Amino acid sequence: MSHRRLHCVLTGVALALSLAGCATMIPNYERPPAPVAAAYPGATAAPEPAGAAASDIEWQSYFGDARLKRLIDVALRNNRDLRVAVLNIEQARAQYQVRRADELPTVGIGATGSRQPNGSGGIASVYTAGLSVTAYELDFFGRVRSLSSGALAQYLATEEARKNVQIALVSSVANTYLNLLADDELLAVTQRALATREESLKLTKLKFDAGAASELDYRQAESLLEGARATLAQLTRQRAVDENALVLLLGQPLPADLPQASNIGSQTLINQLPVGLPAEVLTRRPDVRQAEQQLIAANANIGAARAAFFPRITLTGSAGSASSELSGLFKSGSFAWTFMPQLLLPIFDSGRNQANLDLANVGRDIALAQYEKAIQTAFREVADALAGRATLGEQLRAQEAQADAEAVRFKLADLRYRNGAASYLDVLDAQRSLFAAQQALVQVQAAQVQNQVSLYKVLGGGGAASDRKP
Repeated sequence: MSHRRLHCVLTGVALALSLAGCATMIPNYERPPAPVAAAYPGATAAPEPAGAAASDIEWQSYFGDARLKRLIDVALRNNRDLRVAVLNIEQARAQYQVRRADELPTVGIGATGSRQPNGSGGIASVYTAGLSVTAYELDFFGRVRSLSSGALAQYLATEEARKNVQIALVSSVANTYLNLLADDELLAVTQRALATREESLKLTKLKFDAGAASELDYRQAESLLEGARATLAQLTRQRAVDENALVLLLGQPLPADLPQASNIGSQTLINQLPVGLPAEVLTRRPDVRQAEQQLIAANANIGAARAAFFPRITLTGSAGSASSELSGLFKSGSFAWTFMPQLLLPIFDSGRNQANLDLANVGRDIALAQYEKAIQTAFREVADALAGRATLGEQLRAQEAQADAEAVRFKLADLRYRNGAASYLDVLDAQRSLFAAQQALVQVQAAQVQNQVSLYKVLGGGGAASDRKP
């Protein structure tokens, strides 16, 4: 008879579990419309370049410099920000598993004993041992399932956050490396200008001592030389700062066995990445997907807050052996079971549940604003990178032509001065202009390559999961 009763109890529990999983009060989620224009500024009807999207191109294929590839690989292994992002995923996964476990009863083995006075002046003793379920919530209104859905969305958001950190890391290593290459080029330009100005100063000094040049010419040449020395010191300092920044990104000192570096003007990158429509950024950018998952989690919290207004049903039960004597606990005929459901309907809570619902609604509105801001930021970053791609090529061509023209001008001015057909002021002015043009050329070369890196980043490139976890 007792076994049939136990069977009925278990059947009732199974029915309750099936009913508990049938409903939630989470508002229906629909992806909000993107609050940006349908096309990027300056977009034309010209066909997009053929090829894979940036998010589908691995960084090993995008970058051609062997030294840069090695540096990125080292950073992905050792960078602490990326390591924290990976650990955040593990933490969110554990939190989700905790919430998932709340959807099912926790069954344990327990033993209890109690002794208390009875009405006749004696002592009543009860000893039990067996399987027990304590305070399991029958989730008829979806409160537990809503919390579990929110935890799942937060877990997915941390995975997108890891991808976003990796994208930023790949881009930062590449841009810092390119800064170092530009520093080296600028140092070389400055050292050549310094050598030229030292030679000019020596020549001017000889002419000044011989009375063939004025002190004004001599002091101008001296000023140009000291200016070049000051620039050299500044660039040397800047290169050290950039190298320190690269070491921080790598998470270790620069390896001693790095491959030979390419110069800034010979970097090979895929510079015609297809962009597509702004709405496609939603499927490529992990920061946008992260913001959407956080919006979904906030939406799920509303379901949990709504369910708190309805009755909460919990179940406590046990099945095992019971006896009034400890020695008879496991004897034949000592089987016993208990079944204690509890229903709690909130009547007066001083507005706590309503405040929690208001809090959840405001949290959803905040998450929505953050999601829309993420889309707008993505749109702006892509538009900026496209503006750079459209204009930097022409700027580089013009800058190269100007540098070539200034080099010829300096040679002609120096030749005319040596032949007495021009003043030394013309030579000094040509030196200044040539030095400025050569510096600007290096800076534009660096800006063009870094713009290609930025476009790759803002289109979601560089975030493919690596099988090497830091």
